[in-house]
Amino acid sequence: MAKVDQKTGEALGTGRRKSSVARVRVKSGAGSIVINGKPLENFFPVLQDQRAITDTLAATGTASGVDIRITVTGGGTTGQAGACRMGIARALVNFDTEHFNALREGGFLTRDSRMKERKKPGLHGARRGTQFSKR
Repeated sequence: MAKVDQKTGEALGTGRRKSSVARVRVKSGAGSIVINGKPLENFFPVLQDQRAITDTLAATGTASGVDIRITVTGGGTTGQAGACRMGIARALVNFDTEHFNALREGGFLTRDSRMKERKKPGLHGARRGTQFSKR
């Protein structure tokens, strides 16, 4: 059951990382990537974050064949880049199921479950206790 918007023909995918959520729409096109209304280079100026997104397209060889539109919220830049990466991978699988094996082997479909640990009562943070006082 592929998630494809019947009106526009866009494949849908949702990616999550830390506290970020990315909603991704993929359709046939010239290869443009727009994130929250901005081009990829403007939204993610750090090359590492840009590469996280483009690696997914390089693994499937669809860099110049699809247009990608992403809405991402929450978290910081690294978490948002990771969420976009997973969302694109899921949308590409919905767009064309032949990409599944390449994306699975590259680790693009695996959810990174690491989250910030919650603060505990009686401690200063998640694990740091009070400083010991001898007197």
